[in-house]
Amino acid sequence: MGEAKRRKATLGEKYGQDTTRILPWVPITKTQAEKLVELSTRLTWVGIGGLVVAWVTVRFIGPAFGWWQVV
Repeated sequence: MGEAKRRKATLGEKYGQDTTRILPWVPITKTQAEKLVELSTRLTWVGIGGLVVAWVTVRFIGPAFGWWQVV
């Protein structure tokens, strides 16, 4: 009997499911933590892009249309 079959017999219904937690008392699995990191990285880049758009608007677009003056 191979290791995978032994593990499957031991785990039963939980075989193939991600149940590895970051810490025993934190109910977050490693897969969920990785997805959170990916999401936060994506949102960070969206925020940086928004900041650049806001800066260009305040610095160049607004004064060009006469909405305000940059002193």
